[in-house]
Amino acid sequence: MFKKLGSSYLVIVVVGAALTLLSSASGLSEAPAAGGNSDPRLEKGYRFQKGGWTYVHLEGSPAEIGFQHGYLLAPEIADALEAIRLFDTHQTQRDWEFFRRTAREVLWPHIDAEYQQELQGIADGVKAHGVDLDVYDIVALNAFEEVPDYYVPWLNKREKQAKAPKLAAPGNCSAFIATGAYTKDHQIVVAHNNWTSYLAGERWVIIFDIVPQHGQRILMDGFPGLITSDDDFGVNAAGIIITETTISQFEGWDPNGKPEFIRSRKALQYARSIDDYVGIIKEGNNGGYANDWLIGDRKTGEIAYLELGLKNTPLWRTKDGYFVSSNFARDPKLIKEETSGFDPNDRSSSPNARHARWEDLMKQAKGKIDVTIAEQFLSDHVDSFESNKPQPNERSLCGHVDASSRGIKEWGWDAYNPGGAVQGKATDSKMAANMSFVARAGHPCGAGFKAADFLDHHPEFSWQKPLLRDMKAGPWTTFQAGQTK
Repeated sequence: MFKKLGSSYLVIVVVGAALTLLSSASGLSEAPAAGGNSDPRLEKGYRFQKGGWTYVHLEGSPAEIGFQHGYLLAPEIADALEAIRLFDTHQTQRDWEFFRRTAREVLWPHIDAEYQQELQGIADGVKAHGVDLDVYDIVALNAFEEVPDYYVPWLNKREKQAKAPKLAAPGNCSAFIATGAYTKDHQIVVAHNNWTSYLAGERWVIIFDIVPQHGQRILMDGFPGLITSDDDFGVNAAGIIITETTISQFEGWDPNGKPEFIRSRKALQYARSIDDYVGIIKEGNNGGYANDWLIGDRKTGEIAYLELGLKNTPLWRTKDGYFVSSNFARDPKLIKEETSGFDPNDRSSSPNARHARWEDLMKQAKGKIDVTIAEQFLSDHVDSFESNKPQPNERSLCGHVDASSRGIKEWGWDAYNPGGAVQGKATDSKMAANMSFVARAGHPCGAGFKAADFLDHHPEFSWQKPLLRDMKAGPWTTFQAGQTK
């Protein structure tokens, strides 16, 4: 299906055939293991479809987990890599060989041996399923959030690339975490919707149930081929619940640091407390994919907010209150020293308008917040800047930037950019104790996106046409670690 031509890849089938490849995975989708493959590394892995998501169970050593991941999701990984390659090369004006070289020379030397083995396992698994990718393609795919938006701007500045495209750190996602008097049962409630391009978001529909050889069992949402959630929403068997939203307009990179996708996976896998999570994700911080992290410990009822810059990493925590996040930096020192001019006082901006809406919702629902209400919050369309009117756009918690003539200037998103909220998740302490959460694929509000109609009206985005497809919302669906259907 894919042939390697020197340093790049040529898709030698039309889009219809690529969709046939995805359909061919249905032979695996309800199978208890790997569709009859006798490789012993696949014995404990399986996948199935539910509610618009692909649930994947992975178990064993790092190499075994990786091989199961690569084999079971090979069609989706091949498709996802093509989408990311199209997007990243277009935005940065760098070819895919640049991303592979960065993976090999900049990232790989700083990846823990455990995760090197898992990444190599993914490459081995996809190859066993007939997809010709190697480990540096897989590493580049895992770094698709941090390399184009953090490393490349740093490199362009260092190399004095006067004609380089203007790149800005994105501001993906809306989220909250609450506990104590703010929630219905005084337990932790956390919810998150993933904001990204529809090109990526249509593919961000994997539920990973991972039982590693060492550390904690993990249940998280994710993207094909990635070892971490990356949008990030997950629970572990030690009672840690996490999510995040990206810090808008962040600037900073440490070439000697450890990739963010490694630190976030390691933190969720090994943390048994909030302090553990904070310590692990800060260790070797490279500044890539700088996020505001919302962390809860169901064992204690405590929640925390870590603003993870490169120079500044303030932490707030409480057992009675809430934290909201929508891509705004909270710490004045971080804003001044580590953003390219983020303005917290611009009420018309997407991050600040959503911040205001979160604050209103928290006050209105104090003492009532539960998972059902969290689902409603993630579906909210109120524009707090324009008379609090419901209108799905870039200022609503359930984002629809494709409907906005303003776009989002802070992220470099032009008018009618095909992006916004592409899925949602929510959980509480009781669900987390059972390693469970609810999730909805597609816009949390339930609206659909029609690619052909959109491109007819906005031909300026026709470069996405080969891989942009419809995004249909599924139902809110409950997932739990260990389920088989």
